[in-house]
Amino acid sequence: METFAFSKTMNNQTQHFSSLFVAIPLLCAALAAAPVHAQIQTQSGADRLSVALSDPSRPALVKASLVNGGITVKAYDGKEVVVEARARNRESGHSDSNMKRIIVSSTGLSVEEESNEVRISTDSFARPIDLMISVPVHTSLKLSTVNSGDLVVTGVDGELDVNDVNGSVTLDNVSGCAVAHALNGRLLATFTRVNQKPMAFSSLNGDIDVTFPADLKANLSMKSDRGEILTDFDVQIQASVPQQTVEDGRGHGGRYLVRIDKAVHGTINGGGPEYQFTNFNGGIYIRKAGAPR
Repeated sequence: METFAFSKTMNNQTQHFSSLFVAIPLLCAALAAAPVHAQIQTQSGADRLSVALSDPSRPALVKASLVNGGITVKAYDGKEVVVEARARNRESGHSDSNMKRIIVSSTGLSVEEESNEVRISTDSFARPIDLMISVPVHTSLKLSTVNSGDLVVTGVDGELDVNDVNGSVTLDNVSGCAVAHALNGRLLATFTRVNQKPMAFSSLNGDIDVTFPADLKANLSMKSDRGEILTDFDVQIQASVPQQTVEDGRGHGGRYLVRIDKAVHGTINGGGPEYQFTNFNGGIYIRKAGAPR
């Protein structure tokens, strides 16, 4: 009986290890096929994540939003989205020389990818976080920040939606189209190529300065309450007939309202998609690439 029990135990263990040897290669193959999410902390204390796209052959959409901090996005030749987050530490006002300051470097960085859409966020709200994002050239962006930072995009080809409340916006050598807003800062953009889609640029307390290719075709709508509008394009200004918008709700007990649009309208190279420029306390500069400055 003891010999039979021992033999049965050995058979069970043999079957267990056989199953294990089969499962391990299958697990390794599954891990190899899965997208790589590599997280490290750099020597400078920044959190760094590299995320593979579901389909690298298709353009990506990257979304990033901060309450405090700045966002810098650069195009590169790779196929992954690489995110680096660094916490900004304020200078301490503590005068006790016997105490040592402990640097807080954690950012709570989170990156999620699904069907080529990458969503980036941090758990830090009061402490400013600076995001440095590297993306494939053909990537669309939706970026926003509120305080303590600027938005900078370089070399990206796609649809750009950027919004900074208390900082400047810079779009450097970008292609495609953009909707850009800098409430209390300067908006500076340079396009190497544009597509046939509308664009909009706005600010409240900063200049709007945009450079387009010389062969641009566009319909312009320009408005600045306290600033000048300057361009070196040959803009054909439309007749200054006030455009009225009427809202008549009196038949339903509502109000009657007439608005007169005070924007200046014109065309470049015969017209094309509508480009809106709206400012309150700053100038609007619409530049032609290659023109002398």
